[in-house]
Amino acid sequence: MIPGSDLIRIVAADDHTLLRTALAELLNAEPDLQVVAEASSGRGLVELVERHRPQVLLLDVEMPDHHPRAAVRRLLERFPDLRIIILTMHDDQPLVHELLQLGAQGYLHKSVSREALLSTVRNAAREDDQVTILVPRSGFTVGGDHSAEQNAGPMSPREREVLTCVAEAMSNRQIAVRLGITEGTVKRHLRNIFDKLDAVSRIDAVNKARAHKLIAGPRGRLMQ
Repeated sequence: MIPGSDLIRIVAADDHTLLRTALAELLNAEPDLQVVAEASSGRGLVELVERHRPQVLLLDVEMPDHHPRAAVRRLLERFPDLRIIILTMHDDQPLVHELLQLGAQGYLHKSVSREALLSTVRNAAREDDQVTILVPRSGFTVGGDHSAEQNAGPMSPREREVLTCVAEAMSNRQIAVRLGITEGTVKRHLRNIFDKLDAVSRIDAVNKARAHKLIAGPRGRLMQ
């Protein structure tokens, strides 16, 4: 992050011009997000990141002159603090796991909602310990068939409040301000929520909580 700036700097790499342009417009409409550069192929991507120093790279899996595994490996070797979020139209479980093992911070199907995308970008830039996987339910299985709240007892009223804020794509800082608690307390509540819902990401927790009617339903769907 640029010293003295709260902007999250983003590079958007996608060979579909209309989609990439719409993505950039959506992100730039947010006061804390800025798309600093765009790419339509894998050629020169390392140099582009070197020049613009983004915190987050939105990286399409299928572009000309682009091999996602090699690209993620090379980018993170060169820029270890870069947060890479993979964009895809395909639900390829082996590729998901491999790219996450290489260090990608998220894996998003292009059908995800605006709310989910913004939350994932902010999370990637500000959190160190969370990975987001958002693909259609029919195409990816995260784990076994676990019922919500079966692992560690029912969620407390405060945990429900925190998760409701998460569902509104709020950052930990924003949640802390709204609820009058510290960011550390927010993170502790999130860890407890993840354990209770057997969730692997913020959005996964929201989806599971909504499915079990633990929090109110969305104004718009988190996953298509």
